[in-house]
Amino acid sequence: MNELSEKFVVTTDTDVLDPYIARIADHDKDALAQLYHLTSGSVYGFALSMLKNTEDAEDVLQDTYLSIYASASGYRSMGKPLAWILRITRNLCLMKLRDRKKIAATPLEELNLSFDNAPLMTHEDRIVLKSCMQYLSKEEAQIVMLRAVSGFKHREIADFLALPLSTVLSKYHRAIKKIKILFKGEESK
Repeated sequence: MNELSEKFVVTTDTDVLDPYIARIADHDKDALAQLYHLTSGSVYGFALSMLKNTEDAEDVLQDTYLSIYASASGYRSMGKPLAWILRITRNLCLMKLRDRKKIAATPLEELNLSFDNAPLMTHEDRIVLKSCMQYLSKEEAQIVMLRAVSGFKHREIADFLALPLSTVLSKYHRAIKKIKILFKGEESK
């Protein structure tokens, strides 16, 4: 195991996450810490992709786990514990957006920080993705981040962003096409 994969563990496995949520319902703070360790990278990446602001994303990250602790007793497993966690995150992001009534633009440097927490990406992947994000629209970048950085399926992204699956697919494919064109241009230089 390399140093990066030892530092970050990401799982969407129901068999792993559901027992932690059940223990959290019994107010087990160690279970909350373990759940945080397993899912915080995805939660933070998702919050940052919605809020476009690192401070707000960090606030929502913390609020998400406080909400999980408070509402774990009402959780009913339907085979998608990470989807439940990200719905909490999404709702908190929407409340934060309503509070400030606008989406602030994220400086590229701040967006790049979220790539550093992506456990499934190699160093080369991060470099390529960082350079490509500046050529994508905000929504395309958000979809690519959720797919490439957090590893979500298109259907899950559509659920999280409350967009039709066809829209997510078309925006994702358009973004990939832009990236391919960018690289073809770079190769010919």
